[in-house]
Amino acid sequence: MKLAKVTLIWAALAAAICVPIVFAAASPLLAWRDPLYIVAGFAGIVALGLLLVQPVLIGGYLPGLSAYRSRRTHRWIGGLLIVAVLIHVGGLWITSPPDMIDALLFRSPTPFSPFGVIAMWAIFAIALIVVLRQRMRLRTWRIAHTSLAVVIVVTSVVHGILIEGAMETMSKVALCALVLSATIRVVTHLWARRKPTTSHSTEGG
Repeated sequence: MKLAKVTLIWAALAAAICVPIVFAAASPLLAWRDPLYIVAGFAGIVALGLLLVQPVLIGGYLPGLSAYRSRRTHRWIGGLLIVAVLIHVGGLWITSPPDMIDALLFRSPTPFSPFGVIAMWAIFAIALIVVLRQRMRLRTWRIAHTSLAVVIVVTSVVHGILIEGAMETMSKVALCALVLSATIRVVTHLWARRKPTTSHSTEGG
């Protein structure tokens, strides 16, 4: 692959993640926010950006990375995603415990809260099955991992879209659309790639 194309792909990914962060940093709404609240909010934006990196890595769309390095980086990004979520939730808990309790109990009046909570628990669940991978059948693990990943992406995107905060609307919608499209593309590709093998083994049995 030509160097110019490689550079363009990496630059496009960086722009998709960084532009929403830059626009959010320029939001006038931050002037009235507590520093810890701002950190928590930006951790959520970073987490949304990391959700774009994950399917791109698994799909093998980043030039210069072998399949092995892509999978290894995918695991590291997954760890960073958990850290970002913990900072996001922890910061909001410290700044407003009653609101977080209402959100966790699914009684918050804000429409975006339940989607964020579902995404959080799905992220923790996927971390658990990663730890238990050696104790699970490969097929079962893959189905669970893919299903949870879809839940995380869908609920996170809805959560982000519904929030009217520091993120600029157009860049936020663009990032969410990229996260959704990349996830759909990769999940569809993986399903299509494994389907013939499944059909063949079924017929053979």
